[in-house]
Amino acid sequence: MKTFIHDDFLLGSKPAVRLYHEFAEAEPIVDYHCHLPPKDVAENRRFNNLWEIWLEGDHYKWRAMRTNGVAERFCTGDADPFEKFMAWAKTVPHTLRNPLYHWTHLELKRYFDVDVLLNEGSAKAVWDQANEKLASADLSAHGILRKFQVRLVGTTDDPVDSLAHHKAIAASGIPTRVVPTYRPDKALNVHLPQVWNPWVQALEKAAGVSISKLADLLEALKKRHDFFGEMGGRASDHGLERCFAVFPTDAEAGAIFAKARSGQAATREEQEKFASYIMLHVGRWNAEKGWAMQLHLGARRSNNTRLFKALGPDTGFDSIGDFPQVDALAQFLDRLDQENALPKTVLYNLNPADNYAFATMIGNFQDGSIPGKLQFGSGWWFLDQKEAMEWQMNALSNLGLLSRFIGMLTDSRSFMSYPRHEYFRRVLCNLLGRDMESGELPDDYELVGGMVRNICYANARDYLQAG
Repeated sequence: MKTFIHDDFLLGSKPAVRLYHEFAEAEPIVDYHCHLPPKDVAENRRFNNLWEIWLEGDHYKWRAMRTNGVAERFCTGDADPFEKFMAWAKTVPHTLRNPLYHWTHLELKRYFDVDVLLNEGSAKAVWDQANEKLASADLSAHGILRKFQVRLVGTTDDPVDSLAHHKAIAASGIPTRVVPTYRPDKALNVHLPQVWNPWVQALEKAAGVSISKLADLLEALKKRHDFFGEMGGRASDHGLERCFAVFPTDAEAGAIFAKARSGQAATREEQEKFASYIMLHVGRWNAEKGWAMQLHLGARRSNNTRLFKALGPDTGFDSIGDFPQVDALAQFLDRLDQENALPKTVLYNLNPADNYAFATMIGNFQDGSIPGKLQFGSGWWFLDQKEAMEWQMNALSNLGLLSRFIGMLTDSRSFMSYPRHEYFRRVLCNLLGRDMESGELPDDYELVGGMVRNICYANARDYLQAG
């Protein structure tokens, strides 16, 4: 009897099967954007049970559980680990046609060799089998990176972070390179001085710079950017509702800085000007170093005020936003391009209505300096499932060069997320295999399979200088 997760899962044609098994399956991974805790890698964390490695911080699962009528104590509350796992196991049969159903069983298969469908009846046996395997060094943090052939991990780090864990990782000798990614989002929050000023104080300490004027802030941010580079960094990352493109003079930006430093909140217009100013500087620094700039655009975060106050951010109350993207994005990219300071840039959108706009936007700023300098990034967050991955790849194929695409990332806090690369590769091969079968692509496996290999690994390796 064929198990649910079998060798040809998601592969709907003979060409798809061949593309996946001959050209995609064995390729290493460059996980160039994720939220793995560097501390867990530095300490080679061992996971005590399946809840710790699988459910501890997974807001995708929490959203499904809440929708299924599961009380909060079984999601983020004080229930014990097995009770929380049982609540998830009871929810899984209700996730049919949600990508969680695929991910759940793919992850159980790849980590623990579990072939049964997870439900209330199978839960105890799955729990026991998984926990027995978690006792092995093969499923420690280092063991997982080795098991999935992860060549590079790009974590997401605040400029104030000491990067002490990255230093420890670099000294550990593990074959996976774990590098920091510079995420200065908190530098933009002059409209929230009660949050921004304590962060500036932390930046002063991290950079060894007293920050009393705008030039000091830029000096401190640049020093940290340089330090991230010394630690192997090769990208910045920015989580924004939309791009900022109201460009102030130095004097105007300095006045906004002074206002916020004195404890007064910047107006919305002032915040947009200040954010535009800081983002331009980061873009210039990236260009100088040959880094990439990743723009994650379009999330509407923390929509549920009551539960945000109770549980904090990143707990499952975010959604797709409906923000105007195109004008400001074009102006921001164009401003840097006019200065010959536009770095390699990856655009991720959360609203699929923007797919064609983003896929055409990248074509405006390709300059022939490197292949795929501007990228339409892979399906992100709510769009990292089969249907939306195909939407993204179809838009890129129709309007750009799919062959230069840098492929998938986990964007995850979980060490259980590496099968998302496999999932993406199966979707990619199924898409291309269908075209080969219909005659829309040539019956040339070296041609099409070579593109598959590049999208799975080599393009990202070269783009991020991860070789």
